[in-house]
Amino acid sequence: MAPGIPAAMERPHFIGIGGAGMSGIAKILAQRGAKVAGSDAKESGTAEALRALGATVHIGHAAGHLADDASCVVVSSAIRADNPELVRAAELSVPVVHRSDALASLMGGLRAIAVAGTHGKTTTTSMLAVALTELNLDPSYAIGGDLAGPGTNAAHGEGAIFVAEADESDRSFQKYDPEVAIVLNVELDHHANYASMDEIYESFEAFAGKIVPGGTLVISADQAGAVELTERVRSLPSLNVVTYGESEAADVRVHKITPRGLTSEVTVVLNGKYLTFTVSVPGRHYALNAVAALAAGVALGVPAHNLASALGKYTGVKRRLQLKGEVAGVQVIDSYAHHPTEMTADLEAMRGAASEARLLVVFQPHLFSRTQELGTEMGQALALADASVVLDIYPAREDPIPGITSDLIIDAARAAGADVTAVHDKAAVPEAVAGMAKPGDLVLTMGAGDVTDLGPQILDHLSS
Repeated sequence: MAPGIPAAMERPHFIGIGGAGMSGIAKILAQRGAKVAGSDAKESGTAEALRALGATVHIGHAAGHLADDASCVVVSSAIRADNPELVRAAELSVPVVHRSDALASLMGGLRAIAVAGTHGKTTTTSMLAVALTELNLDPSYAIGGDLAGPGTNAAHGEGAIFVAEADESDRSFQKYDPEVAIVLNVELDHHANYASMDEIYESFEAFAGKIVPGGTLVISADQAGAVELTERVRSLPSLNVVTYGESEAADVRVHKITPRGLTSEVTVVLNGKYLTFTVSVPGRHYALNAVAALAAGVALGVPAHNLASALGKYTGVKRRLQLKGEVAGVQVIDSYAHHPTEMTADLEAMRGAASEARLLVVFQPHLFSRTQELGTEMGQALALADASVVLDIYPAREDPIPGITSDLIIDAARAAGADVTAVHDKAAVPEAVAGMAKPGDLVLTMGAGDVTDLGPQILDHLSS
């Protein structure tokens, strides 16, 4: 039986309850019986799903939304100090709890697997959640995206395992005490919070240091940042380190990845034995994520053969190379990729799936700070497409930075030989892309902002 409701979480109020991370925690608490309430900027399917679980969800932010008897207010790092509900919480002396502390409290007493890395967290966490559920282990899980199968980003399970996506962006992953931790990769990102790679390494070292004594760190043997981190943490007492990847030195070695259209067949060498299984999403990086999930489950004591078979049941996460539809011979696929490494990986995967067909990309840069630091690399990644449309920067939580626009990406893309068109009016994109597309083409909407909304609109224009 999983633990109940932490005392401070009996009547929580979530500011920004519709967010991927916040809604997952709210769902688990509601499923455990807490009286959940919260607010979000706009109506959404997530808000409806929370209401179906008994939560009270207000649209818009106002001081009156916070109930006088709230036991705490839960916030993420994106919530600003002048939010009226946060101001009201101070007036009422209601404790304010960071999202990561709330999630950590839900993991208490369970065997936690925390999945970290600059890229691939959501996919790998989802693979584990699906596979462990398939094996009737009934895990709890909290993921940064909705599963394509169950259609949710979180669940309260009655089993002993809790699988959680561990966010490094604001160092909040240092709050967790997992039995098993995965580090997929270590790269410089989140430039508003990290000034250098040294700061990134220090943060990941602190995360690894929170693994319980006798626990296991599963870490890539291929990615340079992960290799450096491995050297830094090998001396930590009572820590088992298991490496995975294509390197000959990997503890769980990838022998072969065979693309099969929109799936892959993966063969690994584990404890001296060959093990082959299917990954039902395309791309080498997704295959490697599945191997990381396999290594983590085995570290927790799940039989490797059973887990490998169950991983084949994973069918994807919304916004991670998600097929939105096909009209007139044109497939429209959605990608959450917003960092150059992610962009390159997804574009290479789609290039392999496209074969002789054209790959058309609609890219929306995410954050001014990320564009300032990595705009050149983003543009270079777009050279993998046959043609691209680049939108204005999606600001999310940031204020504009003078002189930082999508032109940084467009200039770099053209310098790399890419065919790029700048479109400042997002509403004009669906018709423009539908006019460009021909039967057999793949259209990829890409970015962490609201570019995802354009996929269905492009399909509508293709229909007409």
